[in-house]
Amino acid sequence: MKQTSFDLDAEIVELTPFVPDQQTGTTAPLAELAFRADAWLPDETLRLRAAFADDCTLEEIATVLGRSRASIATRIYDLGLRRNSRRSWIAWEDEELARCYTHEPTATLAARLGRGVSALYARAQLLGLSEPGSPPYSGWEDAQLRAGYAKGVPVAQIASLIGRPFAGVISRASALGLRHACQPDDWSDAEMARALTLAATGVPYVVIARALASEGFPARNSRSLGQRLRKLGYGRGWGRPWITEEDELLRYAYATGASLTPLRERLGRSPHSIRWRAEALGLRGTHVRRDGFRQGPVWTAGEEARLRADYGKVPTREIAEDIGRGVRAVLYHANRLGLVHGFMRAFSADEDCAIRNAWTHGVSMVDVAQALGRDPAVIGKRAARIGCRFNDPARPSRGPRTRRANRTPVTLESLLALNAAADRPLAA
Repeated sequence: MKQTSFDLDAEIVELTPFVPDQQTGTTAPLAELAFRADAWLPDETLRLRAAFADDCTLEEIATVLGRSRASIATRIYDLGLRRNSRRSWIAWEDEELARCYTHEPTATLAARLGRGVSALYARAQLLGLSEPGSPPYSGWEDAQLRAGYAKGVPVAQIASLIGRPFAGVISRASALGLRHACQPDDWSDAEMARALTLAATGVPYVVIARALASEGFPARNSRSLGQRLRKLGYGRGWGRPWITEEDELLRYAYATGASLTPLRERLGRSPHSIRWRAEALGLRGTHVRRDGFRQGPVWTAGEEARLRADYGKVPTREIAEDIGRGVRAVLYHANRLGLVHGFMRAFSADEDCAIRNAWTHGVSMVDVAQALGRDPAVIGKRAARIGCRFNDPARPSRGPRTRRANRTPVTLESLLALNAAADRPLAA
């Protein structure tokens, strides 16, 4: 099915209007109502819409229309107006956000303040506000969710529109029995929901495909799996413009030295997107923690010195156990420091000569590996490439039969001296 194309840069704040059902117990006869002095006239409503579209503050609109700020906020909420505002936050808005953030649905509060939902989330985290639990979905949110699924809008864009987590939108759509317009027929609802849940954790597509196959779902190719997930709107945050509140939250995280991982999960941004934005804002290099995206402890100078001294000489697993880190963490940090493993360096002419001499004079391949500071498997592959396989039956001299502990240790110099010793004439 062809996916509906939506411009992520456009200021889409509502997919369909939501009109709540008026539950009336009995049908009352029509009665004439007295005129109210505070009733909204059509001309006032038009002027309100125009000022709201110009991103005027509630105080400015109240001054122009000669009404109270509370009256303006109530009318904006009744009209369902929402906008992506870039104006600065005032003290009253912060107080109202702190008072109602944990008790009122974010979509409702955003409509009342005339702000975007994502702007409220970013501002709340900047103010240190936390949510005790996910508030129930409102009728407006369900209406946007139904319309978005029917039109094929990416799930990530729907989540950003209504201000809900990506996984939460998937769960709510499943509870409502909705099926995305871009969902292929050969994928079941359970499989799609499970794939999106795993994708939200940040694991690679290959791992997701294996996990789905182990759980009894059809075996999928990682490339096709990624294409299906991207059609549903899964992404790392690319293509969505940064708003002012997100920039302020990023500056705050750099100024306080906070971990950037919660920021990435909350804003739905990828590490590359956050690094790019930090570079654009001139924040690069100002974070106290060098690895702000990592939750583990920061590498100390002693640990780095140990890594520089032993990397490539001591097995990486032993280094990881001694400093209390994972093997992958050691490999990643060594790569960031520009360290090259000894087993991966290029072979020199002297090393090739030493391998040929050892092959000719019956030196063990393991002894050669210890002398050159390499893995025996690497020595074996290099010897085969230069035509000196140590297990070749045509080898001039077989390896030693004695125990390795009883042999004389060999070095690169002693291996290079074997030819000279063989060419030296015997004493009379």
